[in-house]
Amino acid sequence: MSVIEIKKGIYSVGAIHWDRRLFDELVPTPDGTTYNAYLIKGSEKTALIDTVDPEKTHILIRNLKHLNVKRIDYVIANHAEQDHSGSIPTILEMYPEAKVVTNAKCKGMLMDLLTIPEERFMVIKDRESISLGDRTLQFIFAPWVHWPETMFTYLEEDRILFTCDLFGSHFATSRLYANEDEKVLEDAKRYYAEIMMPFRVQIKKYLDWVEELSPEIIAPSHGPLWKNPDFIIRAHREWVSDSFKNIVLIPYISMHHSTKQMVEYLADALVERGIEVSLFNLTVTDIGKFAIALVDAPTMVLGAPTVLVGTHPAAIYAAYLTNALRPKLKYVGIIGSYGWGGKAVDHIKAQLSSLRVELFEPVLSKGVPGDEDFKNLDKLAEEILKKHKELGLK
Repeated sequence: MSVIEIKKGIYSVGAIHWDRRLFDELVPTPDGTTYNAYLIKGSEKTALIDTVDPEKTHILIRNLKHLNVKRIDYVIANHAEQDHSGSIPTILEMYPEAKVVTNAKCKGMLMDLLTIPEERFMVIKDRESISLGDRTLQFIFAPWVHWPETMFTYLEEDRILFTCDLFGSHFATSRLYANEDEKVLEDAKRYYAEIMMPFRVQIKKYLDWVEELSPEIIAPSHGPLWKNPDFIIRAHREWVSDSFKNIVLIPYISMHHSTKQMVEYLADALVERGIEVSLFNLTVTDIGKFAIALVDAPTMVLGAPTVLVGTHPAAIYAAYLTNALRPKLKYVGIIGSYGWGGKAVDHIKAQLSSLRVELFEPVLSKGVPGDEDFKNLDKLAEEILKKHKELGLK
């Protein structure tokens, strides 16, 4: 990423990772990502807000040299995860006078993760400020977006809020600011779904804080900046709300087509009843697409065959992921086929232990589904329709 001036004396100095396709060896990133870092020159002091993933440290160094930065007084660590903090040790070597400014919890994590010496830290408290001369940085603790030590940094005079992971998106782009289009919003929603959704209760509170600050610019640490903060705040308000869309998600795996027959029959039965359906074949699905869909759905029906006496591993993973992301899901169904028996239903229920959901009666066929199985799938579709009507969905 080239150096880009945001305002006079304020620069974007991070890095673009165009071809990163998996984050944390877990999260799909089909559009790559950026690691945003920001340099702020005050009349007396200079601060660097966050750094970049260690793989891109050389780009951060190149950008600082391009700006002829001779001194950095403060390295602000909003979050200890290495994609933001990983270059701090190198920066501290280059700028021996620099102090890492962060909260006490983040300090401990950075000492553990990066072995930064304790004397290099300056610990601040919630809502404390430091002066750069003609500019002031205020620190706002925002735990659990998405680690327990996270915080925001607010540049008061210029009304720029640096939110680290909140409002971010895994979207590699050379544009400084986000376009308000469907593609940008999809990547932001994917990011929310894959990373932030488990913390939607906390995020509701933080959205109120952000609106009270009324920043002119929101500058996250992944993806483009938001020059119209209201656009991304409104989107997050919708995502964290308790409202639903009239949709059923059916993630499934089918070994010998029996489960697939059941999935397709149920999908048709739901569509006939005016309910939108999204199918996710777990052998080919970008799991991030499934995570996005979980943001709005009240109902999921998991389709899975039995392998030996248990559930197919791909279905277990889908259930595990759903449990980990903790969506506002209300209803779960289980359908599938088996050969001679097993405990597939028990295995799936165990994977959903963190969710407060109502389980529909499972529909399981012995071998190829028959007339009775299809009747039970019709009953399941009727039950789902009833529950959706109770939610006021049309």
